[in-house]
Amino acid sequence: MTPLEWISDAAWTSIPVIGMSIFVWWLFRSLIRADATERKTYADIEAEERERLSKTNKAVSEQGSPNDK
Repeated sequence: MTPLEWISDAAWTSIPVIGMSIFVWWLFRSLIRADATERKTYADIEAEERERLSKTNKAVSEQGSPNDK
């Protein structure tokens, strides 16, 4: 086996390993980004709901309770 054949065999053997490594890296990256995006979206929704609830509570407290009249 000549050195050129040896290098060629080593390169062809490494291609699937490198390809799978890139695929696994991309998969984990996608999962982590999706989780981060979901958490941010959930936090935004929570903030909107808290703001809406505080406005509702303020409106009710400004009107007073029925027992105050």
